[in-house]
Amino acid sequence: MKISYFEDTDTLYIEFRGSEVAETKDLDENTVIDLDASGNVCAITFEHASDRTDVSHLVVEGITA
Repeated sequence: MKISYFEDTDTLYIEFRGSEVAETKDLDENTVIDLDASGNVCAITFEHASDRTDVSHLVVEGITA
């Protein structure tokens, strides 16, 4: 999993898996979800992230190897 925040565009990108994206769907005007060929979520993109989330504070819980 990889989380990236692009301050210049105020975009938050969360990649769940590195699979090839087969389809991209708009969930709303500021949220896009990427799916692989099996329908699994690869990534989600949030535009205007600072208005919708607290991008200055990230907490990661439950990490296991």
